[in-house]
Amino acid sequence: MNSYFKFQFFQILLLLTSTLALSQDSRVFDNLKMESKILGQERSYAVYLPSDYDTSNRSYPVLYLLHGLGDDQTGWIKLGDVQRITDESINSGISSPMIIVMPDAGSGIVGYINQPNRDWLYEDFFFEELLPHVESKYRIKKGKQYRAISGLSMGGGGTLVYALHKPDLFSSAAPLSPAIGPTDIDDFHKWISRYNFYFNDKIETQKLLNANHPLILIDKLSTEDLNSVAWYLDCGDDDYLYEDSSLLHLAMKKKGIKHEYRVRDGAHTWHYWKESLPKVLGFVSINFHQH
Repeated sequence: MNSYFKFQFFQILLLLTSTLALSQDSRVFDNLKMESKILGQERSYAVYLPSDYDTSNRSYPVLYLLHGLGDDQTGWIKLGDVQRITDESINSGISSPMIIVMPDAGSGIVGYINQPNRDWLYEDFFFEELLPHVESKYRIKKGKQYRAISGLSMGGGGTLVYALHKPDLFSSAAPLSPAIGPTDIDDFHKWISRYNFYFNDKIETQKLLNANHPLILIDKLSTEDLNSVAWYLDCGDDDYLYEDSSLLHLAMKKKGIKHEYRVRDGAHTWHYWKESLPKVLGFVSINFHQH
């Protein structure tokens, strides 16, 4: 083959390779919509699809990734660099190809829990509407084994509540810097007032704590149910929510709950959570393949 044809062959090969690479890029959709009858409004969510989603017929495990206070479904995309980090994690073999679903819990009444006194049943929406919607719309593997949940701060609290309420639905849960607050009602009122949240009815607040506070739930649930979920708890040593994670670790240890507990140098920042995400992706991937 003379030099001219070698050059032409190289150009064609390069073009084909580039085209293939482009066609295999992962994709993120950050403003998808669905109607919620439970909440009586349209809700937004974001989705990460792995690079081979459009070129294969395979189904994928799913990670539900929850944002923190002040963000919405775009938080992990715009600030958490989820697409690049997940691509690198999958390409390096740290994690399995997966679909990541990021719902919006920052519009309307903020938060992931049901608040009956405000006619806001977000947790019901999540399990009864969002989860079936995305798991029928996308090629997501069915069953507990292939479903994981994680989130930061408020989303870390949501991760704990959802996995504790529905341990039969998640193979693993990875709360990052979770916000849970005190169990004492007066201390809890002081704690939430820092975020400009106020509950005037102490009886209703106590009901919410009893139904949703992770430390109370851990005490109520059986060790067998709790150990059916793989737990990964991560919080920086300079995080102002460090005490919450420490108390969770001690409560889990006392109850005999197997869990990974990580404390690294860092604070309540995106820099810390972006370093946590590859570890979370690897952890949930291991548990996708455990059974």
